[in-house]
Amino acid sequence: MPNFRLARTGKALTPHPLRYNPKGMTTPKIAFLFPGQGSQTVGMGRALAEAFPIAASTFAEADEALGFPLTRIFEDGPEDELRLTENTQPAILAVSIAVTRVLAEHGITPALAAGHSLGEWSAHVAAGTLSFADALRAVKARGRAMQLAVPAGEGAMAAVLNLPAEAVAEACAEAAAETGQPVSPANFNTPDQTVLSGAKAAVERAAELVKARGARKVVMLAVSAPFHCALMQPAQEEVARVLDGISLTDPIFPVAANVSATLVTTAESARQALIHQVTGTVRWAGCVQALVGTGTEQFIEAGPGKVLSGLLRQIDRSLKCVNVEDPATLEKALASLTAQAG
Repeated sequence: MPNFRLARTGKALTPHPLRYNPKGMTTPKIAFLFPGQGSQTVGMGRALAEAFPIAASTFAEADEALGFPLTRIFEDGPEDELRLTENTQPAILAVSIAVTRVLAEHGITPALAAGHSLGEWSAHVAAGTLSFADALRAVKARGRAMQLAVPAGEGAMAAVLNLPAEAVAEACAEAAAETGQPVSPANFNTPDQTVLSGAKAAVERAAELVKARGARKVVMLAVSAPFHCALMQPAQEEVARVLDGISLTDPIFPVAANVSATLVTTAESARQALIHQVTGTVRWAGCVQALVGTGTEQFIEAGPGKVLSGLLRQIDRSLKCVNVEDPATLEKALASLTAQAG
């Protein structure tokens, strides 16, 4: 049996028995979840690259594809540079794919996947729908276009807690009618958490209306642009243009589409999903239910942070999820999967 070692500490990483699938051992149906913007932190990916050559080569591949040192930005900062949307998006994608490749070396591959906003691109790279290099260049262009679509200070986003999605949508429609400016649900993250996005005045009015309808809490979000709303139309057009120049193939496993919460299985449906999610609502709770509906028994959040693991618990506490972002979380995840399979 191979013995994986952490380069810095020399500590042995126990090989994962599922790689060998001994007789009598069953492997759960696994879905990968890929995080979106907001999960980034300076230093992400560094420990993974130090421990696993495949991760280091993934980051080198990313730097080459983009023609600038992306790895330096997400490993060393500064944070202000990492926070730039055109850097954040390829950085998270690179770390997510590095994690996916490390998991594959341990015999852990998904039967299907979903990604939150930007993460949907990571999911399609993992599924082979488009190449890693093409995706990196595309999401950098996507991030730049999203940042430029709305002048700074003119848009806003807000998280609404403990109010049914229907009531939130009604408040948005009322606020848009009153102000004459766009506001709509950007994310249906869980049954009790919806994010609003749109013009600043319309979002602020919608926040007042959802409070009047009984929302427990409304939190204005510190974001660089109002994502997933009609104001992103210029960015959506740019994403369509970029994707028109990229070759896509049918994914090797289904990927849940943010805009429809249905499973995508063809190159063209993937292309349309990636285009329309720029202005469309991320129906995350629906995506999770689509995966569960296939008999998925285990989820792995592949990439930086635990945001999606937390949302999964809020959607259904019975669902099993582990996150993998570095050698420590990898070892913990492998032990958990081995225990379940034994």
